[in-house]
Amino acid sequence: MARIENNEELKSKIISFIKEDKKEINGEIESAVEQLLEVSKGSSDVSQIINWLEEKRRNCPIQTEETGLNNLDKWKTDPNTGVVSHQSGKFFSIIGVRVNGADSREVSSWTQPIMKQQECGILGILAKRINGIRHYLLYAKYEPGNLHKLQLSPTLQATESNLSLAHGGKRPRFAEYFENGGKGKILTSVVSVEDGGRFYLKTNRNMVIEIPENEEIDITDEYIWVNSVQLKKLLKLDNVINSLVRSIIGSL
Repeated sequence: MARIENNEELKSKIISFIKEDKKEINGEIESAVEQLLEVSKGSSDVSQIINWLEEKRRNCPIQTEETGLNNLDKWKTDPNTGVVSHQSGKFFSIIGVRVNGADSREVSSWTQPIMKQQECGILGILAKRINGIRHYLLYAKYEPGNLHKLQLSPTLQATESNLSLAHGGKRPRFAEYFENGGKGKILTSVVSVEDGGRFYLKTNRNMVIEIPENEEIDITDEYIWVNSVQLKKLLKLDNVINSLVRSIIGSL
């Protein structure tokens, strides 16, 4: 059999085979064929990625310690309601909710604290074909609640407050690819609800944006490209991929 030189030829061959069975060729079939090609041709070795992440963790100088709410800078607790909020009115607040009539739950009524952040964040991953294989750009990001300090996170993980620089700091990197509908080929863009047991009416827009293979972007050494086969293997490891990447990949 003649050697298939590239993915497009192989994709065309597979789709032609499906057409012979009189199946309708739609976007889902084309996407499944592309994923098959990525699995068949992409490297499955994740050892270098794990070693890279472990080195980042060892060399991360950030320290986290618990402290009282009264010791937080720029955060305040309302003496009447107990609501905890930022002095800017941005980011999130901690409120209380009272639930009644939940007969399908373990108990039908209860009260609890919950985080309120009624602004839609952006969870975005940049994608790019490298040697014909789609790769995803992940970020070894620190969060104060992480085990081992760093986990592989989306390219962009930002709330509206982050994007508007309410924190007075730097603009999130790569935000321009995901704002205003996205810059590039949109592989997915869907609003999902954050964990409703911990967040009150909180949503995020899950996005994957593919940029052209010949487009060069500047990335720092906190970022790494992984292909879909590697990503699926990493998803099966403990405490490597954060929950937000999992949410985005579940939207593809």
